[in-house]
Amino acid sequence: MLIRTTTDPVTLNDVHNPGEHPYILDGDWETGLLIYFENEQTRRTFQELDEDDHKLVLKGNSTDYYIAEG
Repeated sequence: MLIRTTTDPVTLNDVHNPGEHPYILDGDWETGLLIYFENEQTRRTFQELDEDDHKLVLKGNSTDYYIAEG
């Protein structure tokens, strides 16, 4: 399942019309994480951080709402 986030992790602003903004795909198009950015500068800022500075942790109670696909 592809996870898509439209909150820029640098500015924490919502990215409206994500198809018109830069992104990073971590993984593949079926099981990866797609992160959209407000602009190219915030994308580069994110990429320049050390890995320990920008680890993303997804939290939630997925057991109640998870729907297996396939």
